[in-house]
Amino acid sequence: MRTAERVVPVLLLVAAIMFVRAPFLIDAAPEESTMGLVQKIFYFHVPAAMATFAAAFACGLASAAFLWRRRPMADHVALAGAELAVLFGLIVLVTGPLWARKAWGVWWQWDARLTITLVMWMVFIAYLMLRRFGGPGSEVLAAAVGVFGMALVPFVYLSVTLWRTIHPTTNVIWTLSPGMREPFWWCTAAFLLLCTGLLLVRARLEATRAALERECLAVEE
Repeated sequence: MRTAERVVPVLLLVAAIMFVRAPFLIDAAPEESTMGLVQKIFYFHVPAAMATFAAAFACGLASAAFLWRRRPMADHVALAGAELAVLFGLIVLVTGPLWARKAWGVWWQWDARLTITLVMWMVFIAYLMLRRFGGPGSEVLAAAVGVFGMALVPFVYLSVTLWRTIHPTTNVIWTLSPGMREPFWWCTAAFLLLCTGLLLVRARLEATRAALERECLAVEE
């Protein structure tokens, strides 16, 4: 954990610098021919989705480790991952309709990708509700929910190829023009660094909270 404590400030500082630089790169990027200026939401929407996926995997893998070994630190990481999946998922669900209103003429479509993304986000909200209101032992049931939430990530990613959908395909990332490619990957790196730093901070905070709770119970006994 001491290594993580040294790494976290560096991660968050680099992420902050990258976010300060990002608007200038996005402003300099060429506008998409049909959607114009609103397309630039893409540089926040897709990187936020990638951060959501990363947080979901962190929660799911840590939950699986907790179910297997019952190690408290795995539970702490799982909780942190679930909170970040909800946070970044909210960014995705807000920026998506803003983009859709211009591209499709409506705020929301019950498109396969949009629907599964919403379901996945609600699964992680259910995880947090279980942890908050489930009572003793709820962390085990929540861990199973976390694994299920992680299992939905591949369906979100592949939904545009598995089902008929109006959502752009994942191939659009690899066909970006050079002027769009740099700000996109810059923003992606910024979001992932921020997600990683916040994950480590939140897991450490939860470990401290759990240790303090154990000390308080020991004093009461």
